[in-house]
Amino acid sequence: MITGPIKNLIREFRKLPGVGEKTAMRLAMHVLGAPRQNAKALADALIEVKEKIRPCSACFSMTEGDICEICASPRRNRALICVVEDQAGLMSVENSGTFFGLYHVLWGRLSPIDGIGPEDIKVGELVKRVAAGGVEEVILATNPSVDGEATALYIKKALSPQGVRVTRIARGIPVGGDLEYADALTLGRALEGRSPY
Repeated sequence: MITGPIKNLIREFRKLPGVGEKTAMRLAMHVLGAPRQNAKALADALIEVKEKIRPCSACFSMTEGDICEICASPRRNRALICVVEDQAGLMSVENSGTFFGLYHVLWGRLSPIDGIGPEDIKVGELVKRVAAGGVEEVILATNPSVDGEATALYIKKALSPQGVRVTRIARGIPVGGDLEYADALTLGRALEGRSPY
């Protein structure tokens, strides 16, 4: 029999993205079986992150200070901005070790079905940032979903009066992938985005 506090813990774990009933139950059972200090450390870490972390005033990535380390770094190329949907997107691009510009985190993507419009994400802030000058290229690195594509197109149109170069990350077949398993859209994008060899 699952009692109230355990039900509450399972319910809270289920609110996390990608966590279903079984995973939530497994996590709850792990917390129950772990030493008390482990549960307290987890609770303290959750509270600390909510109290100390906030959006960077320049790019909206998460940071402890007013400006994140990336925006504060004099080694970054300030003429280049990579636009991502969320912190996970920023971390993915950053972990590639190939991008040395700045970022702009939208904190979402356009989704008319879900009632998410341009005013609900950080598009206006991006337009103001580009209008302030110094930006030569904006790289759109939104996800290759219908909503991600719609967001990229909207941003491109919003930035067109600025005269800044707007590019989109290449999409295609992953390294190690087989052509026979690629869907038509992915294969089409790979052909469109081909480069000299």
